[in-house]
Amino acid sequence: MVVINKEKEYKDLGGGVRRKVLAYSDNIMNVELLFEKGAKGDMHSHPHEQIGYIIEGSLVFHEAGKEDITLNTGDTYYVAPNVEHGIDCLTAVKLLDIFTPMREDFI
Repeated sequence: MVVINKEKEYKDLGGGVRRKVLAYSDNIMNVELLFEKGAKGDMHSHPHEQIGYIIEGSLVFHEAGKEDITLNTGDTYYVAPNVEHGIDCLTAVKLLDIFTPMREDFI
């Protein structure tokens, strides 16, 4: 499967957040997200493993039971299944999330 990014459209999720589903199979998925400055990814959990890569911007990453940490362009994070996590965007942020297995709720 090949995905041409410019041919895909963002879905407006409200609250200054937009999501674009890129390549995926039953086992893995990558998703590009845009957050406006001040936007939040509310605390949530899901049964998927997740790796996030900050393409551009600066955010505060929250993970249940751990200290908040500021992440910047080029930084990455891992979230284990069912662990509560969220973000607060200090600037506009472009983020690449990778999930395994794929997020059926995003399709």
